[in-house]
Amino acid sequence: MQVAHAIVDLLLSKVVTLGDVQVIIDGFSAMGFPNCGGAIDGTHIPILGPAHQGSQYINRKGYFSMVLQALVDHKGRFTNINVGWPGKVHDARVFKNSGLFRRLQEGVYFLDRKITVGDVEMPIVILGDPAYPLMPWLMKPYTGALDTEKELFNYWPSKCRMVVECAVGRLKGRWRSLLTRSDLSQTNIPI
Repeated sequence: MQVAHAIVDLLLSKVVTLGDVQVIIDGFSAMGFPNCGGAIDGTHIPILGPAHQGSQYINRKGYFSMVLQALVDHKGRFTNINVGWPGKVHDARVFKNSGLFRRLQEGVYFLDRKITVGDVEMPIVILGDPAYPLMPWLMKPYTGALDTEKELFNYWPSKCRMVVECAVGRLKGRWRSLLTRSDLSQTNIPI
């Protein structure tokens, strides 16, 4: 835990940082989606069942976990993380209760850079999967029965969202302990 605290205290703010927003926007534009500031997703970190409120930690796949929410840039670098919610909690609820959501909602996370697409003014957006709420600054794919135009649209945000899935995969591949049930206490697991 001393090492984990040192990493959080000394390195976290240097490694998990937004960086140059224009470079991120240009990177996602090159991938096919304009004015995008990141891709967001949640993943489950397996834990041992806690003694109290254990049912809150059983996720939809049937094992005990905590949720890790990650926002990454076009290269899969983490720009924001949130960890510690019980596995039963839906990604949308984790997101709506995060500091990232509040800063995006207040318009202070990204500078006010809007572009015009057709006759619509588009702010910087982040890309999420269908679990996330549609917001003026959060795009998600169309769902349900789709016509050709909507299917074509869905291709680009889905392609760009792959960077967050790959980033989480690399994280779990590098830190293999995130794949096995952690026996740490509920307060130490987020650290």
